[in-house]
Amino acid sequence: MATQANPKYKRILLKLSGEALMGELDFGIDPKVLDRMALEIGQLRGIGVQVGLVIGGGNLFRGKQLSEAGLDRVAGDHMGMLATVMNALAMRDALERANMPTRVMSAIPMSGVVDHYDRRSAIRALDCGDIVIFAAGTGNPFFTTDSAACLRGIEINADAVLKATNVDGVYTADPKKDPTATKYDLLTYQEVLEKQLGVMDLTAICLARDHSMPLRVYDMNEAGVLARLVTGGNDGTLIVSEEE
Repeated sequence: MATQANPKYKRILLKLSGEALMGELDFGIDPKVLDRMALEIGQLRGIGVQVGLVIGGGNLFRGKQLSEAGLDRVAGDHMGMLATVMNALAMRDALERANMPTRVMSAIPMSGVVDHYDRRSAIRALDCGDIVIFAAGTGNPFFTTDSAACLRGIEINADAVLKATNVDGVYTADPKKDPTATKYDLLTYQEVLEKQLGVMDLTAICLARDHSMPLRVYDMNEAGVLARLVTGGNDGTLIVSEEE
């Protein structure tokens, strides 16, 4: 049985959307959200859970939207990658103010600002108790930060990818638009694809499925949820390769 002394997950990849950092703001970064996330991550570190982190950039920039207005898609995606680095720097600051050693590793070289991503260095840092933030997505255009989260989770041998959202799991429809929508407690990746549930993009879902990476979708606004999940809680929706 998982407990705080023996958590269910020893190493996780936590995926935060850029929009999550806005809090109640219309744009940018809410310092209160950073501090709250740092507190929750600190609780995980305190019970020995190693934490890797991927943050989106949608609170600062969305290349896809501008590409629809005529901006070159590749240029827009590169700008979006830079937005994720900005978010990573902000999160690192919050974590370090909470006395947690933190490294930012970027998929694109940014000498003098952050470290360049190296898998072995990332794993060593995690083993030493550092929080590692993976920035700049996969380093390639046309790939989302959800795909980056699954990729990095697989590369660092994480036990699970935990995706923070503004709803408490995966529903049959958008619960904010459809009051009859019902929540799934457990899904397979094949069901996600067949039902077109839109949990993540197709690339991310297939990557996680093919490498049997469990994915937990949960409500980041619920206090203490991360600590519950890593110690065996069933909050949110669990997505697995095969029915358990």
